[in-house]
Amino acid sequence: MKYVVFLGDGMAYYPNEIFSGKTPLDIAKKPNIDAIAKGGVIGLVKTVDDSLSPGSDVANLSVMGYDPMIYYTGRSPLEALSIGVNLSDSDVTFRANLVTLSDESEYSEKTMIDYSSGEITTEESGELIRYLAENIKYDNINLHKGISYRHLMVWDGGSTNVSLTPPHDISDRKVTEYMPKGDGADIILEIMKKSHELLKDHPINKARIEKGLNPANSLWIWGEGKKPNLDLFSEKYGIKGSMISAVDLLKGIGKGTGMNVVEVEGATGNIDTNFDGKAKAAINELKSGQDFVYIHVEAPDECGHHGDAKGKVEAIELIDEKIVGPVMDYLKQSGEDYRVLVTPDHPTPLSIKTHARDAVPFAIFDSRTNEGLDLSYCETNAKASGIYLDKGYQLMKYLINGEI
Repeated sequence: MKYVVFLGDGMAYYPNEIFSGKTPLDIAKKPNIDAIAKGGVIGLVKTVDDSLSPGSDVANLSVMGYDPMIYYTGRSPLEALSIGVNLSDSDVTFRANLVTLSDESEYSEKTMIDYSSGEITTEESGELIRYLAENIKYDNINLHKGISYRHLMVWDGGSTNVSLTPPHDISDRKVTEYMPKGDGADIILEIMKKSHELLKDHPINKARIEKGLNPANSLWIWGEGKKPNLDLFSEKYGIKGSMISAVDLLKGIGKGTGMNVVEVEGATGNIDTNFDGKAKAAINELKSGQDFVYIHVEAPDECGHHGDAKGKVEAIELIDEKIVGPVMDYLKQSGEDYRVLVTPDHPTPLSIKTHARDAVPFAIFDSRTNEGLDLSYCETNAKASGIYLDKGYQLMKYLINGEI
């Protein structure tokens, strides 16, 4: 038996006037995903408990079958696993975004123009992080470069008793109310302010401005956490798994759970990602003997954060055409039984440009039954089915065992 998860990050949304009161899932042309839903089980699943923040960290752990109330220790520690940073029990990790802030002289009066610095390249951001690491010196605090705008800060002896805001939650807002609070907040803010002074006139940013691109003119610190302790996926579910994703968060979850983490050339985490390469990588993993493949695509989420309605629909259609279609064709021709799951991790509605805790639509298809409710894949039909899982971690058991 083979198992595949098609995870469209942030793929679920609220009805929007841009789509005449419909959602992107309603209007996107997605025949392959719809075929999975029509021939299988469709329903809603609550991936994020109301007591937790609706981040991709919590939601993807949940979809993978790990109860976040037990396993979640923060977002940035998972990213640390991905980039190979060894953590001690005394380390506290933080996500360090390179962001674009407005030009007001007072830091707290600036506006969050762009949480991703115009999707800055990894080459550019790597040089900026190295420059900051050379010029912002603390004996027990270190910066580590990641991918694009996503980087890491590790504070030996730091505290998780802090209140920090994800930058994508405050797009187009003044940062005044979102300054760091709690233990060590003064040092975190000092680092953010120093980074702005160092970066605002950096040659890379001057060149970006000349090209009409947003400069990466500040660090924004958030996503605190401690060293994770995740059970191996193979021991938890009795099958060998692979993770395919462009982002460090999912790669870190994959490494932390002992999965084979596949690097795909040209995978960016945006709508320009290598969709074809992800499909080929998934098929190769299945051919090589892996029982389970988790294919994570970030593009719908990024489009949601940017309020890009057209891009959001396009991202869904590209996932359907270039990933779901080829992988399903391979499974059908392989001669093996298989079960597949299509789901988002959380909604990223255009109207709020950030994540929400609402339940998301899922569809599971089993090649051995092919008896479904004949409902296409969308939020409305998932609700109409009457199937509702109130704990996201139940979904993996449903996929693998066919029961909750």
